[in-house]
Amino acid sequence: MSDAVRIRLAGLNAGYNGQPVVSDLDLEVREGEMHGLFGTNGAGKTTTLLTIAGAVKPLGGTLELNGRKHPGSLYKAAKQEGLALLTDDRGIFPPLSVRDNLRLGRGSIDRAIGFFPELQEHLGRRAGLLSGGQQQMLALARILAAEPRVILADELSLGLAPLIVARLVQALRAAADEGAAVLLVEQHVPVALGAVDRASVLVRGRIVLQEDAAELRNSPNRIMDLYLTNAA
Repeated sequence: MSDAVRIRLAGLNAGYNGQPVVSDLDLEVREGEMHGLFGTNGAGKTTTLLTIAGAVKPLGGTLELNGRKHPGSLYKAAKQEGLALLTDDRGIFPPLSVRDNLRLGRGSIDRAIGFFPELQEHLGRRAGLLSGGQQQMLALARILAAEPRVILADELSLGLAPLIVARLVQALRAAADEGAAVLLVEQHVPVALGAVDRASVLVRGRIVLQEDAAELRNSPNRIMDLYLTNAA
């Protein structure tokens, strides 16, 4: 892990129609680091990712990408900083082949297949005919092939089998090991904790815990206890 900070939030407030969903967020993700962001539904995880991506304008505080102040509410500007956002809607093109979907990502097809070799036999197949897990692999492979500097991954595991979830998380870990800064929102906390370097827990829009993942792996119930303790 490098000392170069790719994502920096300082006192960040963000939300919709002037109403904050997350408040006073302090968070850093460094080059080569994979950071897990955990919390119950409605805690503000997706709002945080969308704000970093430029899809939601901050209400206050500081947001920096690659050491430069983010202009806010400009996804194009975020992409120019080497940021990629992957959500559970996948964003693939069902009528196109797997090969053509990968070409649209402007990365090497060989590199994409290197992350998910199981896609090799489906290159000529229409993406819409793939299983849900294969489609998510395709979406992630397309992003990773382009070698982004910052990867935001939001709930990739929704509706997917645990083995597929593990494969997706492993691929993100491999990208971090190559130098990408990865911020992962994931409901399968044990699987994510096995791959991330550090973790933050959001409760009601505020970070209530931020710690090395190794410490949390030794105390697997701490995150669930935080959920229960802070439940309404």
